[in-house]
Parts: sequence; structure tokens; C-alpha cells
Amino acid sequence: MNKLELQKTANEIRKGIVTAVHAAKAGHPGGSLSCADIMTYLYFEEMNIDPKEPKKEDRDRFVLSKGHCAPALYSALAQRGYFPVEELTTLRKLGSHLQGHPCIQHTPGVDMSSGSLGQGISVAVGMALSGKLFKNDFRVYTLLGDGELAEGQVWEASMFAGFKKLDNLVVIVDNNNLQIDGPVTEVCDPYPIDEKFKAFNFHVINCDAHDFDSIEAAFKEARETKGMPTAIIAKSLKGKGVSFMENSVDWHGVAPNDEQYAVAMADLEKVGEALCQM
Repeated sequence: MNKLELQKTANEIRKGIVTAVHAAKAGHPGGSLSCADIMTYLYFEEMNIDPKEPKKEDRDRFVLSKGHCAPALYSALAQRGYFPVEELTTLRKLGSHLQGHPCIQHTPGVDMSSGSLGQGISVAVGMALSGKLFKNDFRVYTLLGDGELAEGQVWEASMFAGFKKLDNLVVIVDNNNLQIDGPVTEVCDPYPIDEKFKAFNFHVINCDAHDFDSIEAAFKEARETKGMPTAIIAKSLKGKGVSFMENSVDWHGVAPNDEQYAVAMADLEKVGEALCQM
């Protein structure tokens, strides 16, 4: 995909996020919207995957460590062809395979059940170690929230990954500066995030989470890094793409009502129209 196609796809993924959360009347739109561009690049450019063979052995693995942002993962999977986009409106409903947090047993393309913060990166490290032990070529990607970095388990996993030189592992931090209780600097300041990962023997890359040139360069550098895992600190905007949600902690875990949904979709339609004219 070229950059314009990636931008259009990311916008469709954002529409899917808003639609799913509105239909469920529950969910986490803010952090899902902030990572939509990263998810787009992973599923449409970076990862070796095949929707027709979601369990193929040599596929790259993705673990959504910040599992509450499942709408972003589901929307990306739907756009990639793992299941129909129309199913996004069944989020959190009885009988749906789209649960509030990713579930490996029920949803095609989900590589790990997640949601308890800190555990996702730990499993991803285990997957990467397995790849090394069995001499497999797959790569493992995991996405964390910056608020999630307050979990001690994150750093236990990171210490182990750095010690084992897992250069098949890429940890991505969705650095939107907001968590459920407010700015991360006021809840439990994680900065400097890059220096912390460096201390655990990671190669660290800072990137703009909404610029596909910056994202592409970051993942290319990660692939070229040998002998150590990579951490990509992706500077993002919570609620990206929806005017009244952007950089607002109020939209961490609240669904839009009908009127707000209409405004949100109008915002995204305008973005889509502008992209079509480019």
C-alpha cells in the first residue's frame, strides 16, 4: 500500500472503532483511535499474515497488551478480511465473538487473550523466546499503553527480553499521555520512557504515531536491529480523528450517544473526503 491508501484504511478503521463502541454502548474509543495508524501499518504492511490461514505456523504474532482497546484490533482485523466488517456492530453483545477484550478462542486473527495490563507483553516475550528456541522466523509485536507502564510486570518482561537478546520482538508504546484517571504524568509518571527501555537493553526508536513515513522508518529500523529487542515509542493523540474526543481523558472508556456518534462519523467522513481528493 502507498501512504495515501494507508491513510484511507486507517480512517476506515477509525470509523469501525466508533461504530462498534456506539453499537455496544460501551468500550474504549480514545485509546483505540490513538493507535489506529499503528494497527493499520502492522496489518497492511508490516506483518507476515494471511486472513485465509489465521493459524499458519510461520505467521508473525501480535499481542494487544492494552486489551481494552480491542475495538482497534477488531476493526483492523475486519478491514484485513478476517471477518465481515458488519460484525463490528456486535461488539460486546451476547453470542458475539467480539468480546470486550480479545479472546483467542473465538476471534479469527487474535493471537492472545489479553486485558489484564502487563500480561500481554509477558506473553509476547514468551512467544519471541519460543521462536528463537525452535529456530522459527516469525516476529512478535505487542502494543502497550503508556499508562500500562506502571505495571511492574512490564519491566520484568522487558528485563528478560533484553537479557535474552530477543531481536524478533518489537514492543510498541502508544504514548498518548492519558490514562483512565488523567495525564500519565499525574497518575504515575513513566518518563523518560525511552531511557527506561534502553536500560533494559532495548534498541529504542521514537516515532510519530500518525505519520506513516515516521511509522515506516521505525519498523524498518526495528527489522534491521540485531542482537536486542526493539521498543518503538509512538507519540500519539488520544481520540485521534474525532474532534470532541481528541486529547480528552473523558473518552477513555465512554461510548458516544446517538448525537455524538453522528458528529464523530461526520468528522471521519470529512477526513475520508479530503483523502479522496488528494
